[in-house]
Amino acid sequence: MTLLSVADLSARYSTSSGFVYAVDAVNFDLNSGESMGIAGESACGKSTLGLSIIKTLLGGIATGRIEFHGKSLLDMDESEFDRFIRWKEISMIFQGAMNSLDPVFTIRNQFLELLNQHGFKGDKINVINNAVESVGLNQSVLSKYPHQLSGGMKQRVIIALALILKPKIVIADEPTTALDVLTQSQIINMLKKLKNDGMSFMFITHDLAVLSEMADKIGIMYGGQMIEFGTSHEIYKDPKHPYTKALLDSIPRLRGGPPKYIPGVPPSLLDPPTQCRFIERCPLAVEKCKQVPPEFQTHSGYVRCWLYE
Repeated sequence: MTLLSVADLSARYSTSSGFVYAVDAVNFDLNSGESMGIAGESACGKSTLGLSIIKTLLGGIATGRIEFHGKSLLDMDESEFDRFIRWKEISMIFQGAMNSLDPVFTIRNQFLELLNQHGFKGDKINVINNAVESVGLNQSVLSKYPHQLSGGMKQRVIIALALILKPKIVIADEPTTALDVLTQSQIINMLKKLKNDGMSFMFITHDLAVLSEMADKIGIMYGGQMIEFGTSHEIYKDPKHPYTKALLDSIPRLRGGPPKYIPGVPPSLLDPPTQCRFIERCPLAVEKCKQVPPEFQTHSGYVRCWLYE
């Protein structure tokens, strides 16, 4: 069953230099109990995509269609979205844990504020205690202020806050970046269990190894566009877009020689090119690539590349 449907989603920010077109015509579906990964270089639009879905795009404008259970999220007013959708149905693990917690409240009060805001009627203390323990934290952190916690501890608090109301979809933006390897493994195993219990995830990360464990489907973003989308098996075993192949070739391996780098730089999103956005860095570019990039269907997704005409 399709839980979240995104069609022609675009997002832009207004700056003193003009509009930054951070996301351009992105399409995908996320089913119930499914996990999807979003990968790509920094500033390719991954985080903006997540923020657009949860409608926290500060200073930005999102257009297109986002439907949750058939309801249009972009057409909802802010009060309705905050009351019925945000955190109850769709929550987000923000990348910047340092900036996501209020410095003047204890961790316990921040949990209580969230539960009170969303009308939680159960045993709040018990739920909060279970939430922090589920991410490997001692209950003693609840009496502390954010500045008294390490970066990894704050990241785990953010994860617990995103999961506490048991939403149907969790958008996780680099959820394990600030964690050591052991804690990262514990968190991933916990998220796997939640996925098996029916929760859907959207992982935004640079770590393709994490996506190989967690994601059923993967979208590769470049220059604000989703240039390839397919099952995890298709992306890892039979990548089609030259950028996807180059991204996978950049991963260090025990065998097979040193990793390869991608020469050049991504295009400016202040004035994105009308043709294929990877054309300046692509070793396989042909004359047609100077035209509007196409979109061809694959077995279970799509790829924006003239090589598959």
